[in-house]
Amino acid sequence: MDTKEFWMNLLFFLVVFLLFFVLTYCMNMYKFKKKKRKKIGELNYLVLKFRLDIKILPVRKMLLWFSFIDSFILSFVTTFISLLDISMLWRMTVGFVLLFALIYAFYEIYGRHLVNKGYGIKKGMKKNEL
Repeated sequence: MDTKEFWMNLLFFLVVFLLFFVLTYCMNMYKFKKKKRKKIGELNYLVLKFRLDIKILPVRKMLLWFSFIDSFILSFVTTFISLLDISMLWRMTVGFVLLFALIYAFYEIYGRHLVNKGYGIKKGMKKNEL
């Protein structure tokens, strides 16, 4: 890969990243402002998986992180798949596996970070106390 090709791929990554970031952030903010928090899938996933206390979560800040994580994953997979020189069927297979692996990994890391910050449900607290 020569220098020109590298810069073109980096530019492609950044354009796709910015496009996905703006799109996902606007969608999440629209849902947040319309009080449709139950429809934000990433928030529901983290609350259920890591037993987070939704009352004390900084949801607005989390929406920014959700948009950042989602756009990074999508733009990375798109750029990586476009660089592969294999048949379309294998590209889709690799992209599908890579997409789900990165989603699981990044949201696992982010969820553990939130628990370490103290947003988890305290021990001894019952579910109906939320």
